[in-house]
Amino acid sequence: MKQKHVDYKMVSYPKIRRFMAAARRSVQRTPRMHGLIEVDVTRARTFLRDHKAKTREALSFTAFIIACVAKAVDENKAVQASCKGRKHLILFDEVDVLTYIERDVAGQKQIMPYIIRAANRKTIREIHQAIRAAQVQDVAKAWESFNVLHWPWLLLRPAFHVMAWMGKRSPQVWKKYRGTVGMTAIGMFGKGAGWGIPLPSHALWITVGGIGEKPGVVDGHIAIRDYLSLTISFDHETIDGAPAARFTERLKELIEGGYGLDDSTVESEQAGAPETSRKS
Repeated sequence: MKQKHVDYKMVSYPKIRRFMAAARRSVQRTPRMHGLIEVDVTRARTFLRDHKAKTREALSFTAFIIACVAKAVDENKAVQASCKGRKHLILFDEVDVLTYIERDVAGQKQIMPYIIRAANRKTIREIHQAIRAAQVQDVAKAWESFNVLHWPWLLLRPAFHVMAWMGKRSPQVWKKYRGTVGMTAIGMFGKGAGWGIPLPSHALWITVGGIGEKPGVVDGHIAIRDYLSLTISFDHETIDGAPAARFTERLKELIEGGYGLDDSTVESEQAGAPETSRKS
């Protein structure tokens, strides 16, 4: 019997991808507003490069963006509001940022969810250390909070619909397992400017795109600057255009002003100083 030539190969569909697909379908009917902006990150990138040259420590640019997002949300908590039933909104004091970290799993690159708790109360250095710790954390331990992955595929989708339903009635459950704000960084996978359009599952979702060089006006002079492409997605059920625009403007101010970077340097110097000098 003549054998058929096979011109393809079959690979496993990672559990994390099935998990995320089911999660997105559970919230796909939520009305969204998307803002695509450019942010001048020349000051921040210059600071991080200089800091690395002086101390040989490479602070995470993603940690810097998370710190800015957490600060902006802390000043305007309505952007991370969660519905409780039909008549109330819950405004959490803490800003728990859900992000994704790439790991090697069985020889393949896979992303894993990680929640930075109370990011609005952390320095850039503390966020940076949390990200680095997550990157080397044991994979099995990292999945302990997401045991739903071991459920049969047919149960995943209805499970997430139930979770979304529960989140409307008990936002504390949603916060525990999914955080209050979502962020993903796609710019690290390529060069040049470019925006991403997400399928967000949170009231506020930040998509960090690419960085490109272009002329900009600084103190009345034209100079080449680094511009970050940023997509900010809001749940239109809980926030309107005007407060969303004010939040966006504040976030842009924080990023362009290099929020928190000086504090990280001071903390780094103090960490290496004798105890007596810290008290003086």
